[in-house]
Amino acid sequence: MKKNIIAPVALAAAGLLLLSACAAEAEEAAPVAEETTSTETTEAAAELSGTVLLDGSSTVGPFAEAAAELFMEVNPGVAVTVGISGTGGGFEKFCNGETDGSNASRDIKDEEAALCADNGIAFGRVTVANDALSVIVNQDNPLDCISTDALKALWELDSSVSTWGDIPGVDAGDLASEEVVLYGPGTDSGTFDFFTDEINGESGNIRTDYNNIGEDDNQAVQGVSGGVGAMAFIPYSFYQEYSDTVKGLAIDSGAGCIDPTVENLLAGDYTPLGRSLFMFPASSALERPEVLAFYNFVIDENETIASAAGLVALTDDQKAEQLAVVAGLG
Repeated sequence: MKKNIIAPVALAAAGLLLLSACAAEAEEAAPVAEETTSTETTEAAAELSGTVLLDGSSTVGPFAEAAAELFMEVNPGVAVTVGISGTGGGFEKFCNGETDGSNASRDIKDEEAALCADNGIAFGRVTVANDALSVIVNQDNPLDCISTDALKALWELDSSVSTWGDIPGVDAGDLASEEVVLYGPGTDSGTFDFFTDEINGESGNIRTDYNNIGEDDNQAVQGVSGGVGAMAFIPYSFYQEYSDTVKGLAIDSGAGCIDPTVENLLAGDYTPLGRSLFMFPASSALERPEVLAFYNFVIDENETIASAAGLVALTDDQKAEQLAVVAGLG
C-alpha cells in the first residue's frame, strides 16, 4: 500500500473586506494562510538526481525494495536499485566498493569490517526494523513449543538426532518414529549466521545433512507445509505471510514458552531469536545528497515501509536514535 509522502501545497487566500450599505459593521477579512514548507520539499525533491546502489540480505530486501519504490515516487530523478545476494554476499560487494550501502540481517563480522578498512570503505550502521527468527513445523505436528536446548541438539554439527523421538525433552507423540527433515538458508545468509550463533553457540555450527535453501525462504515453507516431519527456521516476517500454511513454535530459553509475536519481540521477551535489521551506508556515499536523503527517508517513513515489507517498525525512540545516527554520518 502506497502512501503519499508530500502533502499538497496550501493555497494562500486573501480575505476581502465587505461593507454593508445598511450597517456600519464590516466582516473581518479571512487571515492569509502561510505557505507550507511542502513547496520547498517538492522543489528539493525535483532537484535530487543520481543513483543509490544497495545489495545484501534477503530478509531486508523487501524493506529496501519498498523504501526504494516510495522514495522514487517523490524523487523521480533518483534511481534506487536493490540486489539480493545475502548478507555475506552484500558485505563482500560493499567492502569492495561496488555498492553505496549493504542490507544486513546481522551485524558486520570482524573480517568483513577489516576488508572494508583495507579498501578504504568507512561506514555506519543504521537499524531499520525489528525482526525475529521463527522456527516452523508442519501444521499436523503436535508440538507447540520447543526449548533452545532441544533445537541445539537437533541442529548442531555433531547432532545424532534422526527422528522426532530422538530429540531430548520433546514428546513427539505419534510423530516419534517420523524422520526429521530440516530446511535452512545458505552460508551467505545473515539468518544462517544468527541462528547458528544464538542456538548452536557458534556462527556456522550446523549439521551438514539439512536441505540448503540458499536465499529462498519459499523453499522452506514449501518443504515444511508438504512434510509432516519437516522443520525450518525463517525470518518472522516471512512466517507471518504464511502463518496459515505452517505452524510457528513458541521458544523456551529457560523462562517458559514465548510465542513469536510483535508484543513479545518489542518487549525483548522472545529470546534469543529476536533481532534487529540493518542498513550499512558508506560514509563517502552519504556525501551525495540523494544517498543521504534516502537514508533519512527510510527512518522518517519507517512505519509505512516496514508495514509494506511485513516487518516490525521502529519505535519512536528507535526512530529518534537512528535519525541521529544518520545525521552523524552525513
